[in-house]
Amino acid sequence: MKITKYIIPALTAVFIIFYASGCGSSKSDISTDDPEKAFYMAKKKFDNKDYVDAIEDFSFIKIRFKGTEISDKAQYYLAESYYYQKEYLLAEYEYRTFLKEYSVSPLVPTAKYMLACTYYGLSPKYSLDQEYTKEAIDEFLSYIEMYPLDKNVPDAEKKVKELKNKLAYKSFHTAELYMKTDYYKAAAVYFQYVYENYIDSDWADDAMVGQADAFINGKKYADAKKVLERFYKLFPKSDQKSKADRLKNKIRENMQYD
Repeated sequence: MKITKYIIPALTAVFIIFYASGCGSSKSDISTDDPEKAFYMAKKKFDNKDYVDAIEDFSFIKIRFKGTEISDKAQYYLAESYYYQKEYLLAEYEYRTFLKEYSVSPLVPTAKYMLACTYYGLSPKYSLDQEYTKEAIDEFLSYIEMYPLDKNVPDAEKKVKELKNKLAYKSFHTAELYMKTDYYKAAAVYFQYVYENYIDSDWADDAMVGQADAFINGKKYADAKKVLERFYKLFPKSDQKSKADRLKNKIRENMQYD
């Protein structure tokens, strides 16, 4: 289970549950025995963006009124409250708890989408480790596969493209650094990694042309020719076409290029 990688946040969340259950001094001001009324009070705080107090209330409600008709909603909005507080790891834990315990709730598709959004929120800039980015992509794709007609699918698809572009650019940027330091063989490897793994990204055509350039600098003209031929077939309208044409002319100067 993926959450096992985040043991500290998980333990923190467990402590919150323990705290809210009466084993600690709960800060929730809910005193009613009516679960619907209790949920209404907590939801009102959530709607007013008072997420700290909402967390206290939903944490209390999920224990006090466990097994009632509002149990799934309390768990879901507890996760939502953490999410909007930008406490993404705690939100991740609570969304997973919701999906495990309330698998037949009508809120499941949205919770599945929001689970992916927690990883999206944790995804750092391209130069850093991209584990969370990859997790986000996996979760969004899982959500899309399970609920292809859900209202959040267009946004999920948009985010997947954005995240794939980030991963593609990370490798593309590394390739460019190798080009600047004349390590053409290494540059060619990284350029190839981009278009082989992220062919639908915005950097795939740039990477193909970049690899051709690396091959030419390394005097591997036949390899450069093959890459450009593939580039022209796959990206006939690319804005890299003029650069590809210039590289093609360079190849002609060094070999017979038909």
